[in-house]
Amino acid sequence: MYETLLELDQVRINFSTTGSHVLNIILGFIMFGVALDIQPRKFKEILKKPKALIGGLLAQMIFLPAVTFLIVLLFHNVITPTIAMGMILVAACPGGNISNFICNYAKGKIELSVTMTAMTTIAAILTTPFNFAFWGDIYMRYLAKHATNELLPNLAIDPVQMFHTVFILLGIPLVLGMFCAHLFPELSKKIAPWFQRFSILMFAAMIIIAFSNNLYIFLNYIGYIFLIVLVHNASAFSTGYMTGLAFRVTPKERLAVTIEVGIQNSGLALALLFNPRIFSPDLAIGGMLLIAAWWGIWHIVAGLILGTFWHRRSIIEIE
Repeated sequence: MYETLLELDQVRINFSTTGSHVLNIILGFIMFGVALDIQPRKFKEILKKPKALIGGLLAQMIFLPAVTFLIVLLFHNVITPTIAMGMILVAACPGGNISNFICNYAKGKIELSVTMTAMTTIAAILTTPFNFAFWGDIYMRYLAKHATNELLPNLAIDPVQMFHTVFILLGIPLVLGMFCAHLFPELSKKIAPWFQRFSILMFAAMIIIAFSNNLYIFLNYIGYIFLIVLVHNASAFSTGYMTGLAFRVTPKERLAVTIEVGIQNSGLALALLFNPRIFSPDLAIGGMLLIAAWWGIWHIVAGLILGTFWHRRSIIEIE
């Protein structure tokens, strides 16, 4: 397995500069849609009893990156450094906004879900560069002392440049969306759901196109990548669920925290990976790219499976 994944690092992903720009634009639309749904009233309701919010934010921004670090450390003889760094990058990203739809469908506390998405997205301007640099640096230092499999790749990333990119991709669309929601509250409330659904469909289409252009890579390595993402994503959902239990929140709040932590903004990870000012085209990061891309598909599938389970369970309990 290790040798096969090592081959993946050397594979060049067929994704044009134009495709990268389109991905950035789609991500901006998604973040704008998230901001349209940010209402001060929802923040106030959650802040009155902030225990679930505090637990959720800790799980998303601190516990998940730490758990991911422990996983890649435990399996460092099985997965390659770039696969591990791809997992760390995804864990460093904020929650994805499709979590709001899944949470609502699963009968979770939607106000908590929306608040967590908004706050982790805003905080990601700082937390994403920090978590990736912090945990990634510790991991690479550990491998430098203990790994004997191969020469370590040069994955030193400039956190300042990553901060700059995350600010542009997340910060600006969020500010514009919140400004629009403030000036036109009724219009924003009406168009927000449709705006978010359209942007998610566009992102899904972009992922599918990217996979179709690299179908041979996908078919050759999906078995390994599927297993790695399955374990990582399951650990993310488990981190959210266990945090909810530890903080003794209500079942609806625990459900919301679980979904929020299990659904990551892998689109941001892809946008960062395709940015040549952060990850040089000369770097062999095929493993990182495929991890982020498959996360973008699998967490939706896993989230819908869990959401359907909880949805049916809620109906049975009501009956």
